[in-house]
Amino acid sequence: MPDILRRIPPFLVFALMALPLSPAVAQPAHGIAMYGEPALPPDFVSLPHADPDAPRGGRITFGEVGGFDSLNPYIRLGTAPWGVGLHTVESLMGRSHDEPFTLYGLLAESIETDDSRSFVEFTLREEARFSDGSPVTVDDVIWSFQTLGTEGHARYRNAWGKIESIEQTGPRSVRFTFTEPDRELPLILGLRPVLQAAQFDGAAGGRAFNESSLVPIIGSGPYVVDRFEPGRFVSFRANPEWWGRDLPFNAGQHNIEIIRYDYFGDSNAAFEAFKGGLIDVWRERSAARWEDSYDFPAAREGRVRLLEIPHERPSGMNGFVFNTRRAPFDDWRVREALLMAFNFERINELVNAGLEPRIESYFGNSPLGMVPGEPAEGLERALLEPFADELPPGALEGYALPVSDGTSANRRNMRTASRLLAEAGWQADERGVLRNAAGEAFSFDILLRQGAAEVQAIASVYTEALTQLGIRARMAVIDPAQYVERSYAYDFDMTHFTRLMSLSPGNEQWLYWGSDGVEVPGTRNLAGVNAPAAEAMITTLLETEDAETFTAAARALDRVLMAGRYAIPFWYAPVSRLAVASHLHHPERLPLYGDWTGFLPEVWWSQEAR
Repeated sequence: MPDILRRIPPFLVFALMALPLSPAVAQPAHGIAMYGEPALPPDFVSLPHADPDAPRGGRITFGEVGGFDSLNPYIRLGTAPWGVGLHTVESLMGRSHDEPFTLYGLLAESIETDDSRSFVEFTLREEARFSDGSPVTVDDVIWSFQTLGTEGHARYRNAWGKIESIEQTGPRSVRFTFTEPDRELPLILGLRPVLQAAQFDGAAGGRAFNESSLVPIIGSGPYVVDRFEPGRFVSFRANPEWWGRDLPFNAGQHNIEIIRYDYFGDSNAAFEAFKGGLIDVWRERSAARWEDSYDFPAAREGRVRLLEIPHERPSGMNGFVFNTRRAPFDDWRVREALLMAFNFERINELVNAGLEPRIESYFGNSPLGMVPGEPAEGLERALLEPFADELPPGALEGYALPVSDGTSANRRNMRTASRLLAEAGWQADERGVLRNAAGEAFSFDILLRQGAAEVQAIASVYTEALTQLGIRARMAVIDPAQYVERSYAYDFDMTHFTRLMSLSPGNEQWLYWGSDGVEVPGTRNLAGVNAPAAEAMITTLLETEDAETFTAAARALDRVLMAGRYAIPFWYAPVSRLAVASHLHHPERLPLYGDWTGFLPEVWWSQEAR
């Protein structure tokens, strides 16, 4: 039995390990769900939030902040445009964003697994083709998964480590056998990008996969890279020979002919370009600006429409993250003190006119979130009690973020912060500078990406408040390439981060919070979380077949992370605020996840096409 399971209550261990002695006979299926059965039948005609009668054609231009110097998004080197993977490359299965986590056949016509999900087998569609007309083969699938797992970005390594064997089982079929139980693994593999092996065959003159390059990836997706200029723009054109146009899964999707991304130095410049009609979509992240900054000619004249798209997804996390690998952030009392000093109510008023709710937990705004301030009870408590001696204060008793009085002084919270810092060994000298027993001043940098104007404004207010405590915090603003390198190596004290959470958390949680990420570079565990309780909850998420246990494990994980004080949360928007050119439209039926991956531009169309 793995050590991590020894600390879970016996009744849960037995529930998790009570797998059939002999697997049930597996049958090929058109889709797979994390729990239960797919909502759509084998003969569905389209995803429920797509309009199969949508017109095709037209164009859309997005605005991005930053730049790019690579067209390979699957390796650590270089910075690639977001759209390369989204538009030009496909996976074996496709996700329906109207269900918590369900996949339907895309490159694969069927998926097969057993009750314990000890293996998964995919059968490719005979008609699947890359953009150069060559067939998508089992060899391409095997090469892609092996290469991504060994040479690709760190996000692919965890799943690769759980694959015991790969074998071709038929002319178009491939089977993956797993080393351990993991109910999510068949779905993860279903979403892995499938690349053309021949493009990276060194023996045939192809380039090395792990080298940054501006040569476009040859994919099987609905678009191909059309034109680009590094750092300025990239455009994608619909492939007229796209093999998958008539699949039911794709009906009503990928309707727009040209998708372009223009790059700007900062968000203010991008917004001005939107107001001037140079770009077609603006996602407004400031509730205050949504209220007072859209009275410009294009909006008044109806050339721009203002939309609010609701969603039912978790709030996720957006805020400043502590690097707990470094002192003094390895002390929870210091982290709590810096949380106290963050005057959320005042900052929210300055940036959002006080209109946005604060992120109170990683899975807030969903059934998977803990109840802030309330003690753990029932199954949540049972999952956490084996770790009671090492849990941070508040994990079992209940933890809630500090609330200020909204004034700039924030006196009550600042007094509490001073007391906590003193308990942690920090005292003010005669000049008011906070120092430890060795005489070292309390100072640190907040590493920020160039162009993140709103985050810089938040950091500016925060660093000013910290001076009241005798702490010197500085903003270190660097270009995107440097930022990627330094965050990859965990070379920062504090930085800004976002963690998007779904209604079906799974293996990505290992990348976010797994202890391997304390030292292994390139994971997404920026905080340096090293918490056996968190890992036990992730294990339970992946192995249980019981929905109640799954929900309790997610809430328990939420408690561990919030009580760990790893981040200073900002706010979230319960709706997406979209300003769009009047020629752009979406179906009336909105997906469960709202304006998220799979919505814009996937199911939108341009009225110009009519």
